[in-house]
Amino acid sequence: MKKIIFVFALVLLAPARPQAAEMMPDQLVRTTIEKINLLLKVDRDVDPEDSRRLYAMIDFCEEVLPHIDFRGMAKSVLGPSWRQASADQRVRFTREFRNLLVRVYGTALRKYRDQQIVYLPFFGKPGDKTAVVKTEVKQASGGPNVQINYSFYRVHSFWKAYDITIDGASLVTTYRSTYAELIRKEGIDSLIAGIAKSNRQPPSDRDGAPEPAGSPPKGAAP
Repeated sequence: MKKIIFVFALVLLAPARPQAAEMMPDQLVRTTIEKINLLLKVDRDVDPEDSRRLYAMIDFCEEVLPHIDFRGMAKSVLGPSWRQASADQRVRFTREFRNLLVRVYGTALRKYRDQQIVYLPFFGKPGDKTAVVKTEVKQASGGPNVQINYSFYRVHSFWKAYDITIDGASLVTTYRSTYAELIRKEGIDSLIAGIAKSNRQPPSDRDGAPEPAGSPPKGAAP
C-alpha cells in the first residue's frame, strides 16, 4: 500500500492538471485507464477479490483527473425530477449517485482487470464541443469484444465526461428510465435513501459489490 501512496504522491506533485486542460478526450481516457492499471500493477498485495480496495483506488484516481461531470450526469438521470427537487435533494442525490458509479465501475474493473483495452481511432478535432471516445475490451475467453464508449462535452478548455455506453446501453438513459419509475412510486427521498443504503453495504462474495437499489438490469451499462 505504501507503493500506491508513493505513486499517488508523484501524480499529485506533477503538473498534471494544467496539462489535462489541454488534453483531448481520447488522451484523457487513455491516461486515466493507464493510471488505474499502474496502481493495480504497483501494489502486488491487492487482492482481486477485495473490491473495497479497488474502489478506493478508483475514487482517488478520479480526484487526480476531475473530468467527470457527476452533477451533470445526476441531473440528466433525474430528468424532470431534477427541476422539482430541492437544493438539498439535488446535493444528496448527486453524492450518492457518484458513490454508486464508483462502486459499479470498481466491479467492472475487477471483471476486466487482466484483459486488454483496445483504443479505437479517434476523429475529434480541437474545435469540437462534444466527442465520443470508443474503446473495446478483449475477452480472455475469446468471445466478442465488449464495446465501451465515453461521451464528453467541452467547457472552455476542459473536457467533461457525461455518459458511458457499454455494448450500446447508455448509463444515463438506463438509470433515468429505472429511477423515473421509482420516483413516481416512492418519491425522490426514498430513492436517495435506497441508493445510500446500498452504498453502505459491504461487497458481496458473488460479484464484488451489492447491486444498488434501482440499478440497471444485468448486462446494462454500469
